[in-house]
Parts: sequence; C-alpha cells; structure tokens
Amino acid sequence: MSKLRLSLACWSYDRTRALLEDRVPVDGIDLTCLNLPVEETFFRMLRYREFDAAEMSLSSYTLSLFGDSAPFIAIPVFPSRFFRHSCIFVNAGSGIRTPQDLAGKRVASPEYQMTAPVWIRGILSDEYHVPAASMTHFTGGEEQPGRSEKLSLDVPPSIRIQPIEPTETLSHMLDTGQIDALFTARTPSSFVRGGGRVRRLFDDYQTVEREYYVKTNIFPIMHTVVIRRDVYDKHPWVAQSLFKAFVLAQREAYADLYDTAALKVMLPWLVRHAEETRETMGPDFWPYGLEPNVHTLDTFLRYSYEQGLSKRQLTAAELFAPETFESFKI
Repeated sequence: MSKLRLSLACWSYDRTRALLEDRVPVDGIDLTCLNLPVEETFFRMLRYREFDAAEMSLSSYTLSLFGDSAPFIAIPVFPSRFFRHSCIFVNAGSGIRTPQDLAGKRVASPEYQMTAPVWIRGILSDEYHVPAASMTHFTGGEEQPGRSEKLSLDVPPSIRIQPIEPTETLSHMLDTGQIDALFTARTPSSFVRGGGRVRRLFDDYQTVEREYYVKTNIFPIMHTVVIRRDVYDKHPWVAQSLFKAFVLAQREAYADLYDTAALKVMLPWLVRHAEETRETMGPDFWPYGLEPNVHTLDTFLRYSYEQGLSKRQLTAAELFAPETFESFKI
C-alpha cells in the first residue's frame, strides 16, 4: 500500500533531527522534510501555505484561527520554548534600569504579534505591573529594513503601534536612541558588537528566569506544529501520525543529553546542566501533549487577548486536533 506523501517545513533542532533525518517512522506517511530557518518557514506558510505541515509561531497560529477559513490546525508539539527575560534590550541612555521604567517608553518588536514579544509584554504586565498599553510600540525589520506584519492586525485604540521608516532597522534605532527598548527573539547586532550603548534589562537573566519558573511553573512556548486544514480535513489520521513521530524524535534528544560515553553537544558540563534542569523542572522538562501544557498555553492565550490580538480568549483545547489528546491503552 502506498503512503501519503506530505511535506514538512521545520528547523533542525536536537528534538526534531531524528525526524528530519528519516530515523523515525511516520505511520502511513512518506514525509519530505525541509530544514528551513523559522522566519522563512513562517513567512512561506502564512503567506502562501506552501507546505502540508510546518513549524509555526504560536501567536501567528492563534491569530489565524480568527480568519475566515482558519487555514491550519495544530498538534500539541512545541519545537521551540524559551525564557524571554534575556531578550529585553535597552538603550543605555534611556534611563531604563528596572522593568517599571519601561512605562511611557518607546519600545519595539519586529512584529507586534510575534510570540516572543507577546510573552515579554505579558510577563511585564503580570510580574511588574507594566501593561502593554503603557508603552508605544514600534515595528519593523530588526536587521534588514522593510519588514511588515505577516498578518493584518486590528488592535484597540489603547494599543499604540507605529511602523518605523522603511529604510530603518530596529537594531540601529536602539543603538542611536531613537527607540528606548527592543523586545525580540534574535539578539540584535547592536548588542553583539558591544560598545555599551545597548544592554540587557536583566543582566543576571538566568537567575530571574529560574525564579520566574519556580513561581509560575511556566516554560514559555514559542512555536507549535500546524497542518494545513485541507490536508487534515481529508486525512484526519495524519495528526496522530505526526504527533507520534515528533514524540519519538524528542525521546532520542532526551537520551542524548545523558550519553556520557561521548558528549553529543559541545557543552563541557552538559550532563550536570541536564541534571540541574531536571531537579528544577522535572524529568519531562520540555513536555509535548495538551494536558501538561494547559497552564502555559492558557496564560499565553490570555496575553494575546489582553494585548488586543485575539478577538476572544481561546482555551488551550481549541488550538489542537482532538485526536492528539489521548491514545490507546492496553
């Protein structure tokens, strides 16, 4: 019997590599994998729906559900998670020393709807009482001019969004003080090259992020995996097949962290780092599936609604193919 031929666009992570390299079976599917950087994958999937399945920004996927056709459906797989306290960069001359100093400032993100800034703004509001409406939000290319929102936005008047000039970049504007802060997923070049004009808001971000996790039990989800709705409607079984394959690939990555015969990652104290992570976050510290992620997902969905992005506050279960919520037992 021939298998269903599908395409998948996803970046090469330790947790996806076994799938991309065809070492993990995908029930009933002949999978063509495209190893693409996330920005390219998101752009091509959101604008042109080029792939049958793809890694996708959690925020962009959430907003897509409010469109006329809801073109995608997700499975509860999360290739990217990231504590984002380290991703708040400020101009040294802005007078910003504490999170509360961001109120009234000119802050920027490549796109207002990007998942990382949604998390940052939500954390600033919940933990430091600095709501999104207290800042003016600039958007545009971080390193290359001309970037625009991949999805059209309709936010309330209390949320002030201003695109930058099409010849400017956010990294340069932060360096020169034209904006006061940058919330972003990628470290800006104006910080990387040094000079002292751009710094992190939280210098000891690892301590802050660890304390945040202990307090909230949230390891922020950045990306999920979506299936084109027309593919899912015709072959609903592909949701469970893909979910199972991603779980198997992740198990291989978990095992690699504890292989002491030869380190598979270029970190000298990798095993100790993995042990410390397990001590704080438990053995399944990067969980897939709906149930262990409901609290994190519901928090993000509340942020999306509070920041004027979602038209109503969705629930975590509304995001995913129901076939992936449970499996058979013997």
